[in-house]
Amino acid sequence: MIQQAAASAAGAQQYPKATLYVVATPIGNLADLTLRAIHALGLVDAVACEDTRVTAPLLRHLGLDKPLIALHEHNEAQAAGVVIERLVRGERVAYVSDAGTPAVSDPGARLVAAVRAAGHRVLPLPGPSSVTTALSAAGDTQGEGFRFVGFLSSKAVERTAQLRELATRPETTVLFEAPHRIAALAGALAEVMPARSLSLCRELTKQFEHVETLDAEALPGWLAADPHRLRGEFVLVLHALPAAAAEDGPMIASAERLLRTLVAALPLKQAVALTAEATGAPRNALYERALQLRSGAPTEDDDA
Repeated sequence: MIQQAAASAAGAQQYPKATLYVVATPIGNLADLTLRAIHALGLVDAVACEDTRVTAPLLRHLGLDKPLIALHEHNEAQAAGVVIERLVRGERVAYVSDAGTPAVSDPGARLVAAVRAAGHRVLPLPGPSSVTTALSAAGDTQGEGFRFVGFLSSKAVERTAQLRELATRPETTVLFEAPHRIAALAGALAEVMPARSLSLCRELTKQFEHVETLDAEALPGWLAADPHRLRGEFVLVLHALPAAAAEDGPMIASAERLLRTLVAALPLKQAVALTAEATGAPRNALYERALQLRSGAPTEDDDA
């Protein structure tokens, strides 16, 4: 029944032979698999996949039985040769990663490059992506485009260095993180860019999906408040810097901490001036942040 529905909706599209079909698969909710993907998976002669243990149940659910070719980050170059051999024989071959769109964070880029280099066509079938799903729910009103980074280093020193570089970038940035490392990443974010607004997206499209937007300095406490918040797969959207801050560059963590203290005790202009003199941080960025702090935590009126 599902194959008939897929063929009715997507069958008019051309599906040439000797072609690699790069197929996006659900990131959590099976219902997100497109009818075109279902139709193509039914047409192909074989399916190359990141993990056969993940793809086999998906195909069984669709009533399909296809030869599987294991193609992952450790054997991608070698397995690409197996795929190309099938394409030379005029077969259609699909490639799927465990979840989402292949070749974004998952394997697939080397396969696509090898297939193109061998003179064969690559046909992408768009669909689920945790990157665009998270961006659509982040509400980043400052963002104009984004930078996808994926997983940072698991080593603390290297991760901190990467975050310090990202803190200087004004655009929206998308990170991935695993449950056993999310607390460490949260602590590093709070230290390096405490004032950066971010959206933490957990278990996207699944039953316990949750999106929380907050400043980075509040993230460790939010996670620690409920052990269930440490479970699942995470996408973090670092919101773009406000226009004024982006023009002059982001504040360093020490400037943020000093500004918070002074804004609570002094007139706004004086707090900004003292922080700029003490840290060298740009006045425009400091003033923008001071206004945010003042509106969020009112202090005595000043003549700013």
